[in-house]
Amino acid sequence: MTRWVFIDDGPVEPVLNMALDDALLEMAGVIGRPVLRWYGWTSAAASFGYFQPRAEVEGWTRLRPLLRRPTGGGLVPHLQDWTYAMVFPQGHAWHALRAVESYERMHQWIARALGATGVAATVADCCEPTGPGRCFEGWEKFDVLSGGRKLAGAAQRRNRNGLLIQGSLQPRPSGTTRDALAAALREDAQLHWGVSWEAGGTGDWESSWRLHAMELAQTRHGLESYQARR
Repeated sequence: MTRWVFIDDGPVEPVLNMALDDALLEMAGVIGRPVLRWYGWTSAAASFGYFQPRAEVEGWTRLRPLLRRPTGGGLVPHLQDWTYAMVFPQGHAWHALRAVESYERMHQWIARALGATGVAATVADCCEPTGPGRCFEGWEKFDVLSGGRKLAGAAQRRNRNGLLIQGSLQPRPSGTTRDALAAALREDAQLHWGVSWEAGGTGDWESSWRLHAMELAQTRHGLESYQARR
């Protein structure tokens, strides 16, 4: 059995959400095992990819705040979506995967979990682009589809600390619940990869992680200069 950590943060302030995910990646080596953070939003927001110019995306949505993610990808609205961050430390098998392989594996996992809760979902074998840089207009290969439209997408970042995958499910799938899907994800990981889950709140690293995230919210993600850096 391999130990992973599940953290259910519930609704979190938008800037802090980005800082918490960023801090997970920066501390992946200290944590030393995979972490699934399952969270929501206290208010509407939109996030855009780390490499996107803000001037390019700010006219595409009226949602504010408009936040630069620590991962790549395109513009993602956050109204009532179900959101997650999945972090693997360097040295883990997922970290060694090519980007397309980890993307497909993550979404196969989500599609199986959705199916277990009664939501028919598949992983796209091709693409249906309708707008550059806008993640939920059309779909890309290996996105999760349901009912003829995109249901889940994600963005990634790899560095010497680990691999961060940030993902969103929208609109919220009918026929299941947020808690049921989270439980199905944990059960599927146990079945397919022998994962033994540890509940958040028990790790001696968590207070340091949250303190570091607060620092990043003040010194990086909450700054206008960071959002407009490209």
